[in-house]
Amino acid sequence: MANSIKEQEREELHKAIWNIANDLRGSVDGWDFKQYVLGFMFYRYISENITNYINADEHAAGNVSFDYALLSDVEAEQARADMVKTKGFFILPSQLFVNVRKMAKTNPDLNEMLEKAFKAIESSAQGSDSEDDFKGLFDDIDVNSNKLGSTIARRNEKLVKLLDSIGDMKLGNYKDNTIDAFGDAYEFLMGMYASNAGKSGGEYFTPQEVSELLTRLTIVGKTE
Repeated sequence: MANSIKEQEREELHKAIWNIANDLRGSVDGWDFKQYVLGFMFYRYISENITNYINADEHAAGNVSFDYALLSDVEAEQARADMVKTKGFFILPSQLFVNVRKMAKTNPDLNEMLEKAFKAIESSAQGSDSEDDFKGLFDDIDVNSNKLGSTIARRNEKLVKLLDSIGDMKLGNYKDNTIDAFGDAYEFLMGMYASNAGKSGGEYFTPQEVSELLTRLTIVGKTE
């Protein structure tokens, strides 16, 4: 049963990535495309992660209707210091994936908004223990690249498609998935495009099944 669920989740993830590839075919090079998909997936993940964390805290305190995504940036600033200390980063409500996506189609400055959000997330960790983890985190996502389009309007069209496609992925709660969504997405993308970058076989990744088998063999007979 577990294997069946795992394969279903994997199939849905691969199908979603393939659809994004079709939408951007002929514009974004495969190797660059990989960075956009993984980067936007991670952007969605950390946005949902901090939102769920703050919401759970408020709900437990009795404020059951609270939703961090609906707060104003001014109100949210009160939580910055605590979030950087406990989570290692901070994201303002207006810069959450869900809110940027909501306004994306009608925002002529979408590329600038995304660039500002990415820089703000990285800089939120400055001076904390997680500074090195977030430094340059989104460097591989060039929202102003000509590869996305020759004009700002065309680039924004591609960015809207990326936001919608990643946002529509049925990932649920990442920790509840039976697959490693990021690892599986990376493996699938590498398989799709590695040959174009001159890579092959074991030069670029070890399949999850092999890693899992080696881990299981390593811990045989061990209790800790």
